Amino acid sequence: MSSSVGEAARAGGRAQDADGRSLAVVVGSGGGVGAAVVAALREAGDYDEVLALGRRGSPALDLLDEASIAAAAAAVRARGVPTLVFDATGFLHGGGMEPEKSWRELDPAHLAHAFAINAIGPALLMKHFLPLLPRERRAVFATLSARVGSIGDNRLGGWYAYRASKAALNQLVRTAAVELRRSRPQAICVALHPGTVDTGLSAPFAKSGLQVQAPAEAAARLLAVIGRLGPNDSGEFFDHRGEPVPW
Repeated sequence: MSSSVGEAARAGGRAQDADGRSLAVVVGSGGGVGAAVVAALREAGDYDEVLALGRRGSPALDLLDEASIAAAAAAVRARGVPTLVFDATGFLHGGGMEPEKSWRELDPAHLAHAFAINAIGPALLMKHFLPLLPRERRAVFATLSARVGSIGDNRLGGWYAYRASKAALNQLVRTAAVELRRSRPQAICVALHPGTVDTGLSAPFAKSGLQVQAPAEAAARLLAVIGRLGPNDSGEFFDHRGEPVPW
């Protein structure tokens, strides 16, 4: 299959709802990757509507506020049946919180915030958005994880809150996929590692010699991966090249 954005989007969810409309949803559309995914989907033109959701959108969706997640899901339901839900949210640093280099830097507030954004928030997205997916057609729920969330691939240590919260997200995806398969056997729920992207999240930590992608390039790669997924891939963890990432 071609990895062009257009063909990836068509494979990712051109299936239409009962009214003949195709609908994609991007959560975290205010971030670098999320905005690029929205732009790529709209440029490809393979969905009748691409809904960009976030704290500054309408309806506003705040991962720290379940009521706002439920309200956003209700608004999506009123517009149609989504065949692609892309979660581009995540927290690495900010508000005086930086990735830990040692256990001596562990802080309960930092840990709680990382889990709230990187694990609990996406879990609530699954709670409210997975039931919106069609029962008899292919659909994809994809959430951004990170390779550093891999337990098997952890050789360097550090970054406790980020690693642990992304590892929790991976388990949530795996568990949700088991339940999703029972009612929506064609639906796919996956975690994706986008690689290092030139955004505010990764900029302070990009090392010399590390491959850094522009957001548009990362979006194209991720949509291409989504376009190649089948039901047997549900519950898995892939990088931006489509390669499996160890748990």
